[in-house]
Amino acid sequence: MRALVTGGAGFIGSTLVSALLEAGAEVSVVDDLSRGRREQVPPAAQFHQVDIVGEGLGQAVSTARPDVVFHLAAQIDVRRSVTDPVLDTRINVLGTVNLLATCVRMGVRRMVFASSGGALYGDTDELPTPEGHPCVPASAYGAAKLAGESYGNVFAQVHGLEFVALRFANVYGPRQDPHGEAGVVAIFAERLLDRRDAVINGDGGQTRDYVHVDDVVAANLRAAETDNLGAYNIGTGRECDVNELYSHIARAAGVDSPAAHGAAKPGEQRRSRLDITRAAALLDWHPRVPLEEGISDTVAWFAARRVGGE
Repeated sequence: MRALVTGGAGFIGSTLVSALLEAGAEVSVVDDLSRGRREQVPPAAQFHQVDIVGEGLGQAVSTARPDVVFHLAAQIDVRRSVTDPVLDTRINVLGTVNLLATCVRMGVRRMVFASSGGALYGDTDELPTPEGHPCVPASAYGAAKLAGESYGNVFAQVHGLEFVALRFANVYGPRQDPHGEAGVVAIFAERLLDRRDAVINGDGGQTRDYVHVDDVVAANLRAAETDNLGAYNIGTGRECDVNELYSHIARAAGVDSPAAHGAAKPGEQRRSRLDITRAAALLDWHPRVPLEEGISDTVAWFAARRVGGE
């Protein structure tokens, strides 16, 4: 398989690139390095420093000649999407449409799209939440992901582009960026290893479905080959609140002090847990990494980076 990964210098993208190469694929990476790190791209992958909204995208796809495009490049900060929706729309909507059009023009067979299993649905009383639940996003980020899926389905109907949307739960694991608003596991791990306070917003009772990056990568590999197109939730089906999450990370980091609490964030989603029945049935995909094991491995990775001086 010839594969192209947008956002391939980032957290999930670079992990996927490594797995594709290990599976024997020929891999190209598109990333503008606004958040990704060039050193995370394996030397065996062909690298193109390109903005997905820019004119250089066509040349990169033409050079790579991929069978499958994994689209992970995105503006991922939900709060930034609220304060700067134009920027979010430029990257997450216009960038996706530009990529879809380029794929059709270059004869790409399939796109696997990184969507959102939390921001897409918004707050819901139906837990675990299935793919058929109404999508009522409460942020520009969620609206953009919904738009990306809608455009993908249009391109599938009009142009025959095979389109699979993976609605990720809260992804964590090695290589996650601890600087910014996204990625609470990475943020807490780095702060606790540095013996600084990790601040929980509000009472810490808000829940998320935390899924390890290796499981997310496995879902992408399945999505590249399946005959069953459409949208899939990719999570664990388990809720974990922030207080419990803090306990897991603190234990792994060797910290026994309680968390600090700050003001609650207005409009923050209270609960999230995904129904993964469809992915199990049609992708033959199941999450393999238990939360405590995944947290321990992630904290160990951050600790090793500190020792190495990165």
